[in-house]
Amino acid sequence: MSQSGATVSQECITAFNDLKLSKKYKYIIFKLTDDNREIVIEDASADKDWENFREKLIKATTKTRTGAVSKGPRYAVYDFEYNLASGEGARNKITFIAWSPDDAGVMPKMVYASSKEGLKRSLNGVAVELQANDPDDIEHDTVLKVVSKGLAG
Repeated sequence: MSQSGATVSQECITAFNDLKLSKKYKYIIFKLTDDNREIVIEDASADKDWENFREKLIKATTKTRTGAVSKGPRYAVYDFEYNLASGEGARNKITFIAWSPDDAGVMPKMVYASSKEGLKRSLNGVAVELQANDPDDIEHDTVLKVVSKGLAG
């Protein structure tokens, strides 16, 4: 359980293990239910196109208590692959992304921030964590530099 009281659904852990062990998915996007009580899967895909994944994060929405819809935070894991510049071959790192756009509402951002550790503790095998607040933070080249520590070719 997280600081916010939100629990992680078992389907999140199962899907993460499918991504990690059997490579069934390339990425998984997680969200909080509208009542903020549980973290669930919003999308899980084998699509290797980074831009499709990025667009899904950017277009994510959340409902306020009044029913209004606004930009919303999300969590995601992405099995990021890259080649080393030294020619030593390909590498992959499972990357946890905490997406919390600057223009999202204050309440959703607070709830997501206080729920993040509960999800991360449930996902054993995450190699890199990335906090993203702006679409530029999730540009492929920006993430590549962080994930590869500048060693990608």
